[in-house]
Amino acid sequence: MSRKLASEVIQTTSSVYLDCAATTPIEPAVLNEMLRVWTEEPGNSGSRTHEYGLRAKKIIQNAREQVASVVRAKPEEVIFTSGATESNNIAVLGLMAWGMGCGRRHIVSTSIEHKAVLEPLREMEKQGFEVTLLPPDSSGAVSVHAVSDALRPDTLLVSIMQVNNETGIRQPIGEISTLLADHDAYFHVDAAQGFGKDIEVLRNNRIDLIACSSHKIFGPMGVGCLIARSRDLAKVPLAPIFFGGGQERGLRPGTLPVPLIAGMGLAAEMAERDYVLRKEKCLEVRAEALDALNSLNVTLVGDQTLALSHILSFAVEGVDSEAMMVALKDVVAVSNGSACTSQSYEPSHVLTAMGVSEGVLNGAVRMSWCHLTPHVNWREVSRRISELI
Repeated sequence: MSRKLASEVIQTTSSVYLDCAATTPIEPAVLNEMLRVWTEEPGNSGSRTHEYGLRAKKIIQNAREQVASVVRAKPEEVIFTSGATESNNIAVLGLMAWGMGCGRRHIVSTSIEHKAVLEPLREMEKQGFEVTLLPPDSSGAVSVHAVSDALRPDTLLVSIMQVNNETGIRQPIGEISTLLADHDAYFHVDAAQGFGKDIEVLRNNRIDLIACSSHKIFGPMGVGCLIARSRDLAKVPLAPIFFGGGQERGLRPGTLPVPLIAGMGLAAEMAERDYVLRKEKCLEVRAEALDALNSLNVTLVGDQTLALSHILSFAVEGVDSEAMMVALKDVVAVSNGSACTSQSYEPSHVLTAMGVSEGVLNGAVRMSWCHLTPHVNWREVSRRISELI
């Protein structure tokens, strides 16, 4: 029996939302499940003396299984957090004490990571760790050979994002996993952009730590997880970075938000189930976007054979990104980089690391859509941009 995707997201303004890389609209079924839990299941999953608490615990366990299934992990390896930023912090800073204790104080990462990784790495440097940040090439991806050359016997951690949030370019996670087969370094992947959208690569057991956010997979904001895989039955030696309560294997204290976790669990299950249909819809939108932009002097950012189906970063010769966003604001809602840093007027650290021209650096915008995106008037998008040239 063929499966149909949920209906298009309801528009509350005249413009079509094309900033799904920043956050996604919520799936109607996910919202309904959260409302059910909020209204019918008031229990705290830590309460063991009554049925309400036990039911809440079962909801949490079910969500662990739903999330773990996406990457073929074990449910007990799923640690719920407030989102990928917290998960990344636990993954990086949580290894500090162990690294100091065993004398392994070297970390390999990239210069295009999200600030949720780069800033914890700076903190590690303050504590005496040496961090090697690898630049990408013009494709937007880092070289596996560069990772290989950077590895040392004292390398504690390799931290490489799955998909860059500004360009949509996939990093060679599978190849790096193979490279690390004979090295003891822990492998951490910030999968905020790729979890549930580029599924197979995260199922490699050589990836020790995976960070993801619910609001990137059509679930609620305010919840995410860190998947910490055991290696040869040994747990990743993470230490908590804040304290109080001992929840989540002692790594993430605090009362678990049962409705949010239920929403993330269902969102993860739907992402795995509907992966192919969603990708097909996103490829259709991508083809329409590229066809509309073809008549303009557009520079696509990064190797498009490496790009995820739902993200397109481009610049138009002589057109500033702010001017383009203003011209398009009542047609489509787009961004000029990471939503977490878009309020800053500093040049994108990602595009700077890629060595793009000044015109691309100042003019790049990111369009990102999803299976819930309604019809876009691409002809009007093209016309508005052409008037700026």
